[in-house]
Amino acid sequence: MTKRDYYEILGVNKNASGDEIKSSYRKLAMQYHPDRNPGNKESEEKFKECAEAYEVLSDTQKRQRYDQFGHKGVDSTGFQGFDNINDIFSHFSDIFGGFGGGGSIFDDFFGGSSSSRRGSRSRGMQGSDLKVNLKLTLEEIADGIEKTLKVKKYKHCETCGGSGAKAGSGYAACTYCNGTGEIRQATRSIFGQFINVTQCTHCNGEGRVVKERCPDCSGEGRVKAEATIKVNIPAGVVEGNYIPLRGQGNAGIRGGENGDLLVFIEEALHKYFTRLNDDIIYELEIGFPDAVMGVEAVVPTLKGKAKLKVEPGTQAGSVLRMKDKGIKHLNGYGRGDQLVKVNIITPKKTTAKEKELLKELSKSENFNPKKSKDKDDKTFFKSVFS
Repeated sequence: MTKRDYYEILGVNKNASGDEIKSSYRKLAMQYHPDRNPGNKESEEKFKECAEAYEVLSDTQKRQRYDQFGHKGVDSTGFQGFDNINDIFSHFSDIFGGFGGGGSIFDDFFGGSSSSRRGSRSRGMQGSDLKVNLKLTLEEIADGIEKTLKVKKYKHCETCGGSGAKAGSGYAACTYCNGTGEIRQATRSIFGQFINVTQCTHCNGEGRVVKERCPDCSGEGRVKAEATIKVNIPAGVVEGNYIPLRGQGNAGIRGGENGDLLVFIEEALHKYFTRLNDDIIYELEIGFPDAVMGVEAVVPTLKGKAKLKVEPGTQAGSVLRMKDKGIKHLNGYGRGDQLVKVNIITPKKTTAKEKELLKELSKSENFNPKKSKDKDDKTFFKSVFS
């Protein structure tokens, strides 16, 4: 049975952050949880399906392989999903609040203790994604290549280890929200009491503040720096494709998750070739005598020069095919071809001797299209009316 797209299963787009993926999985796991759907096999299968999708998309390396190669990219690592529901509870204990160890899944979904809420908010703000444009030649695209990028971005501060706190000072609970990261305001109406919950603006929802700021990063836990990053470009990419490098974007504030680096592909103009899907097109210019008598031409390819036989009598605009001289198919087998369009060059200037020779040739039926056409027409009418 064909597996569904993991992003579709969790109801998120391909640029979703780690927090968005986790949040979506929480909601779906609550919806299809066996305790809420006793004896419902369909819900149980959806519960497993969601867990499988989350297991891949929450892991930076697995998600990157899935984005590039689909299900084959993660299946090849030995990942086969989950057959046992208890394995899901054990594997995602951070999601299910210690299920099987005295805790309840619904404690985590509906708030739990204040200490558990503070623990879930102990990390800082997630870093932003970065976008870079990478220009590639057709030669690089044809077979794929590993490129090294130099990117200016935020990296975790080495002095404080990304915490933002001066050595020896640490954190203190936010006094504005009592360490919950949330501000709750109660209002009453004729329908009863309503609780409005908003993120604490003093601690940005972390539930904590640094006692003393790190002098090197001013309490952010990150500094500006230049990073060297390697990226594998698969063969066959086209302009507009992008490769997501999970966790290679800006570092988060005070230990928050890194954003992603999105590498967008651009194609450089080529001196000889234009691209048509995975085929490449080259225009070969030959003289009239070579078109008449044929010639063995030397043409450029993506991997050097090669010989091409132009048959006698080749017409202007003819397209000759050089098999497997094009671009590898993206995530597939085989490659495109090199298409050689023949252009016959007519000289703008001729000598007196050349003109005499051309006049002599024009008297021949083979070199006079009108005479050749008249002859063909006479033959045609003779065969029709005879």
